[in-house]
Formats: sequence, C-alpha cells, structure tokens
Amino acid sequence: MESTLVMIVKSIVIFAFILQIVPIILLAERKLLGRFQSRIGPNRVGPKGLLQPLADVFKLLSKEASAPATAVPWMMAIAPVISIVTAVATLAIIPFGPFDAWGGEFGLYGIDVPIALLYFFAFGSLGFYGLVLGGWASGSKYSFLGAMRAAAQLISYEVALGLSLLGVAMTAGSLSLVDIVEAQDGMWYVVPQFVGFCIFMVAGFAETARAPFDLPEGDAEIVGGYNTEYGGMRFGSFFMAEYIEVIVISAIAAACFLGGWHGPGPVALAPLWMFLKLMAGVFFFIWIRASLPRLRYDQLMSFGWKVLLPLATLNVLVTAFVLVAT
Repeated sequence: MESTLVMIVKSIVIFAFILQIVPIILLAERKLLGRFQSRIGPNRVGPKGLLQPLADVFKLLSKEASAPATAVPWMMAIAPVISIVTAVATLAIIPFGPFDAWGGEFGLYGIDVPIALLYFFAFGSLGFYGLVLGGWASGSKYSFLGAMRAAAQLISYEVALGLSLLGVAMTAGSLSLVDIVEAQDGMWYVVPQFVGFCIFMVAGFAETARAPFDLPEGDAEIVGGYNTEYGGMRFGSFFMAEYIEVIVISAIAAACFLGGWHGPGPVALAPLWMFLKLMAGVFFFIWIRASLPRLRYDQLMSFGWKVLLPLATLNVLVTAFVLVAT
C-alpha cells in the first residue's frame, strides 16, 4: 500500500500530464492532417504554429457560454464535466512501469486494482452519459439526434470492446493491467490475440466517436450533433474529453496487446517504451481520420452487430479452447 502523500502526488502528475499532452496531440494532429492532405496546417501563431493550441484556448475562453430557452442549463453544464472526469479517472489505472522501476517505494501508475479492466469499462460506460445528457438537455432536435446516435453507437460497440479484452484476461489469468503487462515478458499478446487486437482498435474508434465512426458529430446531416448548442469552453471540454479517451484507448491497447512497458534496455526505460507505444496508437487514430470517410449510420450499426460481435465471440471461444487444450 502506498502512502496518502504518494497518491496525491500521482493524482497531480496525471492531471498535469493530461493538461500538457492534449494540446500537443491537438497540434500534432492538425500538422499531420495537413501533411496527409497536401496542405500546410497551422503555421501563423508562434514559431511554425507551435502556439496555436494556446490561441485556441484563449479563443474558447473568450466566447459566451449561452443556452437555448428550451434547454436545462444545469444539465448542460454538468454534461462536459461528466465526460472529462470519467476520461481522466480511467488514466489512473494505466501502468507506465513496474513497482520498483526507479528504485522507489511506488509504482509508475495511479492505482493497481485487481479489477482494472472492469474499472475501465465502468468509467467508459459512465462517460457516454455526458454525451447523451448534453444532447438531451440542450433542447435542440439536432442535439437530441446526436445524443441518440451516441447512445446506440457506444452501447453497440462496448460489447465487442469487452469481448476483445476477455481473451487477454483469460490468457493472463488476471484483470489487473499490471499483471497483464508482466505476463507479456516473453511474448506480447498481439501475437496470440491478433484478432482481439484488431477488434479492440476498431471498437475503440467507435467508442471515442472518431472518424470514420464520428456519427454523433455528423455536421452534414445533424448540424453538429450533441454539441450543437454548446459554445466557449464547454464546447472545448467535449473535445478535450475526446482526446483524453483517445489516449486511454491507445494506452489500454499498449498495455494489453503491445507489451506495455517492456522493451530493450534497462527497466528504468519502462515509461519511455510505454509512452512511445501510446503515442503510436494516437498517431494511428490521426492516420485513420485522414484516410477514411465517415460511414453511413446503417453501415456503422450493421458492422458492429453483424461482424464485430460474432468475431469477438468466436475469438473468446477459440482462446478458451486453446487454454483448456494446453
């Protein structure tokens, strides 16, 4: 058990990490999208556009946070808070190194709970209430349609997401992310669980509502989706939560399938390897956004229920058969 002071310091470090890394990822995404699409990207604010995220924050802070006459203002206010809090809370279980990686009496993670995967699913499920509440409380038909899309999409793909990690938990014999990473010392689970890895990444795109699964934010057909009536930092908070969720999905994929902190060199380099794998996942999210167009809604739902779910179930059954047979 770690002391209260250590836990407080870890909490501060997690929040500081998020506040620093989200603007950097936002700038990197805009720069990379520019390169992918043969344009320049942000290059006006600061040297080579490096201060663009700061300008975006000041712009959002200066905008008015209004609400329609038909809205429920206090519900509109807490909706983005729910999205951010649930996303940040999930970061507490991400392991960046073993307990004694740097020789101290602390682990390079927020908390190590024996039900870490269930913790991840619990807060992921709660996060969807932020989108639904924001759309419904706005009192707008366009926002309500976006909220209903978010509800159907997230519920549909959470089933496949859970089944994709069930094979990992069965192979490692634990739900703790620290135990799962330690079990990959000899071989990363992306090899025996490659199908599960592919399912997890596809479902992760749907869970974060990122392209090509960004139907809750369908600007062409529902104006802007669940965030149509939001302005200022409340609007920015939804997108901050989205980028935090991208980090969370990338980190879970790195821990469960890509060996987590394992890599060449001494154990002191464990956080570096975990961070590089995490950023590779974030880059993959950006790459897919630049490459694929948005799906139709019927294609989204059909793919989730008719393809991903049967495939994830089959992967679990094969994994169980192999474990019993060996």
